[in-house]
Amino acid sequence: MNGWRNGGVHSMTQLRNEVDRVMGDFFGGVSAALPRAYSALHAFPAVNVWEANDELFAEAELPGMQSGDVEVTVVGNELTLSGKRSVEQNEGSQFHRRERGVGEFSRTLRLPYDVDPTAVEATLRDGVLLLKLPKAESARPRKIQVNSNA
Repeated sequence: MNGWRNGGVHSMTQLRNEVDRVMGDFFGGVSAALPRAYSALHAFPAVNVWEANDELFAEAELPGMQSGDVEVTVVGNELTLSGKRSVEQNEGSQFHRRERGVGEFSRTLRLPYDVDPTAVEATLRDGVLLLKLPKAESARPRKIQVNSNA
């Protein structure tokens, strides 16, 4: 226990790893509930969102998935990624550990502004989905003409 008191960041990492292990052991035998339980612990897919000029970019990790397995929806300032990840198991085989979730997933992110859904571009390459999300015209700044009463 001495390491927990004096360890700082290293101890927190050990604690997190231990909690992850215990939760993994608990949910490991419940294959139908795994995607929901796992997503409650770890958001899936992991997503980065950044802005450059008048566009947002989002990058999502989707290992082992094909473009037909993923659906991207944009409504206003909400981006939803959904799909289904299948499990490949050979006849007569048995899992001893299952950490990669399987089944249906859905994740909705609130974006900082509305996006033009007709101009969104999506590319899935090497298990990474890259989205280009242009700002909607209504979200772009407009210069307002100031008139004089003179």
